[in-house]
Amino acid sequence: MGLIVQKFGGTSVGSVERILNAAERVIEEKQRGNDVVVVVSAMGKTTDELVGLAKQISAQPNKREMDMLLTTGEQITISLLSMALNEKGHEAVSFTGWQAGISTEHIHGNARILDVKKERIQEQLKNGNIVIVAGFQGVTEAGEITTLGRGGSDTTAVALAAALHADKCDIYTDVTGVFTTDPRYVKEARKLFSVSYDEMLELANLGAGVLHPRAVEFAKNYHVPLEVRSSIEREAGTIIEEEVSMEQNLVVRGVAFEDEITRMTVFGLPNSLTSLATIFSTLAKHRINVDIIIQSTTSADTTNLSFSIKSEDFHEALQVLANNKTVLNYERIESEAGLAKVSIVGSGMISNPGVAAEMFEVLAASGIQIKMVSTSEIKVSAVVEEQQMLKATEALHQAFELSGTKVQL
Repeated sequence: MGLIVQKFGGTSVGSVERILNAAERVIEEKQRGNDVVVVVSAMGKTTDELVGLAKQISAQPNKREMDMLLTTGEQITISLLSMALNEKGHEAVSFTGWQAGISTEHIHGNARILDVKKERIQEQLKNGNIVIVAGFQGVTEAGEITTLGRGGSDTTAVALAAALHADKCDIYTDVTGVFTTDPRYVKEARKLFSVSYDEMLELANLGAGVLHPRAVEFAKNYHVPLEVRSSIEREAGTIIEEEVSMEQNLVVRGVAFEDEITRMTVFGLPNSLTSLATIFSTLAKHRINVDIIIQSTTSADTTNLSFSIKSEDFHEALQVLANNKTVLNYERIESEAGLAKVSIVGSGMISNPGVAAEMFEVLAASGIQIKMVSTSEIKVSAVVEEQQMLKATEALHQAFELSGTKVQL
């Protein structure tokens, strides 16, 4: 007998019919002789609808009260799924995040999991019950309800799998696995049989929405075997593992893209040793994630700094910098919205020089201007005009021969 953690996303539990289908997948695993812990998201667009209600009352709702509101979505799903399983003759019990012992830091809206007090779940498993846990949520030491940010149910599932020493964590979604790029936008996208933790982490951070980056990070750190698979189709998904066992010939394994990027440029910063540290630590204190960074020294005394952020964070970032202008001692700030980021990812890039140059040549041949660049050992990212994002993605997908990926065993 093993222990399997299953996670069903919002689309996979978006209706009563789909909840009943998810229940069948849970029962199948139980009938194989495994203990099962199930993590679920809110049904369909429930979270978006709740956010919409809050926005009708306040343009900037209180973050604590938003957590109180948003966590109700998952509570609906856990109750209905537990009812469905009990109705089908399988004992199940549902827990909210705090009932399941998920302890987080005291940050509303984007908290990180600090600990999992697993005793209550283990007691239910020992009694032969299926345990249903609300994803996306936890509780602080002071008893405050928190949420883990968008995609946080993935993190809940992997954190539970790590804490319970599960044999595997299955992420059920509306696609059949991890693709070379988003198949909704690029018809030639192909499913990969396996992806390394490092590659998946890059893809997730660069816009691939199939897995949350923190979930992949948890899986890598605690060696949790992951499989991304369809909640509807009965077929093998994509294995996320330490070393990729298939398709070793691919230098680039995927193309990721992300829209709604804004470039901010801070002019006239003091050209000192602590200037960069001060500006980015100031933004970090407000949980504003900065991505691509370019520094250009204009004189012995001053320097200019450009960086990219998500457009949704722009106004807050601008306000934070304005509030700290005396400390940061810059001259002015300019911005450019309407941008996107397109990235190629592959562990094979480490031993194949010239991949970045080829990417730039492909984009140039397609008439796409590159505004910013960022690289690591296994990825190259370029910021382009948002209206050219999909054109760039398709060109790169074709140029690196991802459309011809062999998907059969």
